[in-house]
Amino acid sequence: MTIRFGSWSVRVAPRALVVGALLVAVAFAVTVVAISTGEYTVAVPDVLKALFGQGTPVAELIVGRLRAPRVVTGLLVGAAFGVSGAIFQSLTRNPLGSPDFIGFTAGASTGGILAVVLGGSAMVIAGGALAGCLVTAVLVYALAFRRGVQGYRLVLVGIGANALLVAVNSYLLTRADINDAATAGAWLTGSLGGRGWDHAIPVGVALTVLLPLVAWISRPMRMIEMGDDAARSMGIRVEAVRAGAVVAGVLLCGVATAAAGPVIFVALAAPQIARRLARSPGVTMISSALAGAVLLIAADLVAQRVIAPSQLPVGVVTAAIGGTYLALLLRKDRH
Repeated sequence: MTIRFGSWSVRVAPRALVVGALLVAVAFAVTVVAISTGEYTVAVPDVLKALFGQGTPVAELIVGRLRAPRVVTGLLVGAAFGVSGAIFQSLTRNPLGSPDFIGFTAGASTGGILAVVLGGSAMVIAGGALAGCLVTAVLVYALAFRRGVQGYRLVLVGIGANALLVAVNSYLLTRADINDAATAGAWLTGSLGGRGWDHAIPVGVALTVLLPLVAWISRPMRMIEMGDDAARSMGIRVEAVRAGAVVAGVLLCGVATAAAGPVIFVALAAPQIARRLARSPGVTMISSALAGAVLLIAADLVAQRVIAPSQLPVGVVTAAIGGTYLALLLRKDRH
């Protein structure tokens, strides 16, 4: 189906539109449930009124200042991880080609741990995570570059970098002060606890700036999935597109990790869930963003309620979901 806007036209798969609409509806439903439940229950009608600025003062306090920032941060972080995972799975043509496996999340973790050990504030830790992700990406890309960057080489170099960085992170934790080690360990799990608008806004800005770039290069990326030679024959500037995609994917991974810590497996699972729902031949960016948002806030809702009144870090739940998904994926590929 082709949608025209004057001289512009966009081809859209009807099933992808339906899946996108369903994911938006699910995200809204989970958002309302997450905001309404807790130590103080807010009725769903009151939540809806508060979201539109017509609630009681108490409801607006609980919704607008206490719970909505956490949920919005979760939605934005999940979307950022989902798009980042979709980018790297497309570039590597591999369902395991996500930031969790090719070292970028581990690099962000290294930057965050160093900031904690040096006594940094929450903003310094976030900056350290972003810097660590960017430095790791530059090194991995440079090591994988040989007359261009092939997907399999990026994955292999990334896996090696990931193993090295995990070892570095373990060493830093063993050498850190016990209080710093406890703080870093809690951050490394990934959590949305205590997140406010100051965490959500940078991720929202990054998505606003980078999603148009991702949308612009998504079609050339689909061409590159058919092979570099085939893409070049159709006039695609392969390395320029690939470099732009890597920059966008790394920045999205970095800001998401800075906001919520290295929440693992969202970037791995969200693009594949979206692909299977839409039955598309390759990963899709918008559906991956929506699937990532739904996956993360649903996991956070489970983390808050499964052993209430105590709470689990959301990274524990996403790790359980992602581990199960990975086992099923490997079992399917074995056949």
